[in-house]
Amino acid sequence: MAGLVTWCARSDAHRIEDMFDGDVGELDTAELLRSTAEHHAEHRRLEVRLIVHALRYADLHHSTTHDRDQKPGSERAIVLGGAGCPSISEFAAAEFGAMMDMSAGAAAAFIGQALALRHRLPRILAMVLNEEATPWKARQIATACLDLSQEAAAIVDRRVAGIIDSVTPLRLKKIVKAAIWQADAAAAEAAAQQKARERGVYIGRSNDHGTKSVWILAASGDVIRFDATVDAIAEALEALGDTSSLQRRRAKAVGILADPTYAAALLAQASSLSVRTPSRPAASASRHLREPAEAESPAVEPAEPGVDDEADRDAPHPSQSGLPDPLDTPVRTRHEAWDDGDHGHGDDDDDSEPDRAAQRALAARLAQIKQQAHGNTIQSGGRSPGRTEVLVHLTDHTLATGSGVLRVEGIGPMVAGQLGELIGYGPYLVRPVIDLNDKVSVDAYEIPDRIRERVALIHPVEQFPFGTAETTRRIDLDHIEPYDPTGPPGQTSTSNLAPLRRFSHRVKTHGRWSVRRLDDGALEWTSPHGFRFRVDHTGTRRIDTLMAGSTSGAGG
Repeated sequence: MAGLVTWCARSDAHRIEDMFDGDVGELDTAELLRSTAEHHAEHRRLEVRLIVHALRYADLHHSTTHDRDQKPGSERAIVLGGAGCPSISEFAAAEFGAMMDMSAGAAAAFIGQALALRHRLPRILAMVLNEEATPWKARQIATACLDLSQEAAAIVDRRVAGIIDSVTPLRLKKIVKAAIWQADAAAAEAAAQQKARERGVYIGRSNDHGTKSVWILAASGDVIRFDATVDAIAEALEALGDTSSLQRRRAKAVGILADPTYAAALLAQASSLSVRTPSRPAASASRHLREPAEAESPAVEPAEPGVDDEADRDAPHPSQSGLPDPLDTPVRTRHEAWDDGDHGHGDDDDDSEPDRAAQRALAARLAQIKQQAHGNTIQSGGRSPGRTEVLVHLTDHTLATGSGVLRVEGIGPMVAGQLGELIGYGPYLVRPVIDLNDKVSVDAYEIPDRIRERVALIHPVEQFPFGTAETTRRIDLDHIEPYDPTGPPGQTSTSNLAPLRRFSHRVKTHGRWSVRRLDDGALEWTSPHGFRFRVDHTGTRRIDTLMAGSTSGAGG
């Protein structure tokens, strides 16, 4: 390890100064390309140095260097990187991550990758240290081999160490997968059999446009019947005046199916119309059943970590997404068009939305169908539909003008025009606005729902440095100033509570971190080694960095 540290300690200050000396606007194309290559090489060198730093940090926090008590929630020894790696102190990743502007979970993954390279994939690590392999690719391989035995990982190490930078990332991923299967054929076969047995309905994360994905693995007959029902509702929507494309109507059908009473009534209404309207030819199944290339089920969003969970995981760096290169993505074919001269739709992918007046008329008709359906159900002694709570945060300007950006809990940002699509056609109840300027408190340790709701509205994300967990009803609310049963009244208040996921809560309680509320409402966290971080509604910033920037600005 001493050799690695010595290698890491060499000075590259003159190289960096040369790179940034002069205006890039003065470079011609050839000079600009040479400068780009130099910057890229320097970036890789810095990535390598971070791996070396992570290894040294792990050595300094080997689990045997700390005495441990057995209190519930206290720090434990954990193994990151897989079999054969040494154990380290569980809370160590929190401070390392804060210094790298990442969450404790992402830092734990980074340290684990570094340890796996040293103890399980030494050939790949040697290539990285010699600047013959891209560091992030090597770390991805370490993650892919996480479940392998140390012996199986050594086989992968021998097979892929020399080709990391000689093939494209997509090809490398496939080669690594093949090497993993060959290294542990029994485990690969067991994983394949388990995958074949998996059935369920999985909900993906929301994308940037307020859309969620659903992945269904079910019996073939059930899927075929579900698909036929979706198609029938899409046809019913068209009969009622919806001129959007078939695929968009099929997407709307999913929401309608969530209310079976409404779906049955809508199909009945459309059926009565079809008696008077010539029917269209049956649609080919190939028209709407798309098979995405190498499709994988979206990961189920994890529940809030429990006491025994080590850490959460950040989203990967774009270079680590595992998505195919755009040039490797197959071209998708268009759907077959309706052969229908009466309606004149042409290609069904021509997504022609009706004008605003037609949209309002369609919405009113669908709302009437839904209300009548549930009115008849209640009158006949049936059950009323269940309620869905949607929490939307918007400004008074957006509320008054109907334009702007709003935030939906559990989904993220949406434009105001999508709110009607989110709520649907049923009746809805608007709850009173909560004035977050009101300070609410109780004289008890337990936190009532009215305070919990206000804290979640004030802090939609946990308040630990670079925390990633959203504030849900299950997240821990920590007393910033510890609760004292003999202390003054009102200690459990909106100003003395901060949302923390369980790992962060344990780090604060048992990991020698401290926190205090500043006068402007922000939190100031101090790490075990004295580094300070400011956490507020804009995110996390290192306080000593802010002070240094302020000082240099004043002196300039």
